[in-house]
Order: sequence, then C-alpha cells, then structure tokens
Amino acid sequence: MEVQWNGAEPTRRLPKHTAAGVIFSLLLGVWSTGALEMSVGKIPFLEAVNGSTVMLPCTYTSCIGIQDLYFNWQFNENGTMVKVCESVIPEEGVLPPVTILRERVEFVGSDKGNVSILLWNITFDDQGQYTCFGRNPKEKLKNHSAIFTLIVVDELRVVDNTLTIIIASAVGGGIALLMGFMWLKNLTLFILAKLEEKNKECLVSSSGIDNTENGLSGSKADSKATPKKK
Repeated sequence: MEVQWNGAEPTRRLPKHTAAGVIFSLLLGVWSTGALEMSVGKIPFLEAVNGSTVMLPCTYTSCIGIQDLYFNWQFNENGTMVKVCESVIPEEGVLPPVTILRERVEFVGSDKGNVSILLWNITFDDQGQYTCFGRNPKEKLKNHSAIFTLIVVDELRVVDNTLTIIIASAVGGGIALLMGFMWLKNLTLFILAKLEEKNKECLVSSSGIDNTENGLSGSKADSKATPKKK
C-alpha cells in the first residue's frame, strides 16, 4: 500500500523537560523580583572619630511580604563572625523586641523596614566590617545580607582643596573669557552692521542727487537747443 504525503508537517512539541525548564525559569524570574533585599545605603562605609557615636544603617524590602523575618547584625572580629544583635519580625508594620549581644549597641530601627543600630563611644576595636543579615521564610529560608565598613580614626583628615580651587578658578576664568569674547564679537558685528547700513543710505542718497542733477542739466540743454519762432 502506497502512502502519499500531503505536504503538511506534523506539529512539533517541546520535550517535557524543556517545557518544564522554561516554566521554572519564568517562575524563578518572578520570584527573584520579589525577593528580600537588605541594604546599607549607597555609601557602604563610614569614617568616624574615636569616642564618637555612629549609626550603622540597614533596611529591608520585599515585594512578596515577610513572615517571621529573622535578622541580625554580625561583626567580623579577626575572621570570626560575632553577633551584635538579633530579632524576629513576625509581620510587616511590627517593631519586635531586639536581643542585644554586644556592649554599647542600641537598636534604632522602626516598623517601616528599618533595622539600623547605634554604636556608642566607639573605639579602635570597633573598626571593621559589620554584616546586616536577613532571612525570610516566605523565600524558602534564602539568606540575604549587606556589608557596612566602619573606619575609626584619631581625627578626621583635613581635605586639601587647593587643587579643586585651582581647577574651579581656571574653569571659571575660561568661561568668563569665552563670554567676554562672545560679547565682543556680537558688539563688533553690531557696529559693522550699522556702518554697512549707513553706507547703503549714503549710496542711495548720492545716487538720487546724481539723477536729479542729470535731469536738470538735460532739461536746460533741451530748452536752449529749441529755436524760437518769429
């Protein structure tokens, strides 16, 4: 029996594992956009004087919400992570009690995603990296963290602004010189335009006078050439 081909190809289906991979990737992308994020701000370090009080900032955000969010602060002490404080936030909008595990530390967070702390009367021993850690059970207990670096000095360095002042002065002088040049150029063009306009007026006036004189002289000549009838 002969089988004839009608020209239409059968519909190809993706393998089951390929389709599952695509679906998983899409779900992973959506899940990642709503994941928990810990942030210590745009400037993740601070230079402070010995004996002063500083704040270590940290905030958290999550598009999918939180439930029993665990967070803590840890200090990297010669390679060993030592807890500074910790707590569990049952839900958004709740300010939980915080367990302080280090001296001269105060929790100054709020119920709006702020889990910052204060360090009182800092010493050189407080210098180093502090990690703000968070784990949200809604994300299958995935860990998130952000690092803030504290630098302790005897006194704040005085920044030499001499080079900055020189550059600013040079730029300002250049701008002033350019503006002066443009003003002088415009003034010169204005004067030249006025002189050209005046020259045109003079030419028009002289041309009119010449035409008038030529007309008058021609009339006189014609009148003299005409003979009188007796």
